[in-house]
Amino acid sequence: MDRLIARLLRTRWLVRAAIPLLRVGLGWLFGGRVLLLEHRGRVSGAPRFVALESVQADEDGIIVASGFGRGAQWYRNLEANGVAFVTVGRTRRRAAHPRFLDAAAAERVLRRYSTIHPSAWRHLQGAMAHARGEARPEIPLVALEWADDVPA
Repeated sequence: MDRLIARLLRTRWLVRAAIPLLRVGLGWLFGGRVLLLEHRGRVSGAPRFVALESVQADEDGIIVASGFGRGAQWYRNLEANGVAFVTVGRTRRRAAHPRFLDAAAAERVLRRYSTIHPSAWRHLQGAMAHARGEARPEIPLVALEWADDVPA
C-alpha cells in the first residue's frame, strides 16, 4: 500500500488535481486538512502553487510537512524568499510568514499528529520511506504563521 501511495505522490497531475479546486474557493471540500500554498519562485519570482496537508492548525497559523524533505521546490522557495499565502477551508490567500521548525519541535508535532491520525501517519511515513529510499526519512515541518505584512 505504501509503495502505491509513494508512486501516486510522484504522479504530477494527481498531486496537482486539488489546486484548481482550492484556487476557486472550494477548499471547504477538503475539511480544512488540505491547503493551497502560494509561494514565489527562487529565481523567477513567479507565483507557484502546491497543495499540502496540514498536520496542525490553530489561531496562529498552520503547520505543514515536507514529505519529500528539504529539497522540495516549495520548501526551497520559502527558504529563499519567505513569501507565502495560504488558502484553506473558506479562507482565501491569507498572508503567512514561514518558520522552519527544528528537529525537536517537528518530532513533537509529528508525535501528536500520529496519535490523532494513526493510519494517515503510518501511510505517510511508509510512502515517504519508499519514495525517498530511506528507512526513516526526516520530515521537516514549516509553521505558516498568519501575517499582515507579506508583499503581494
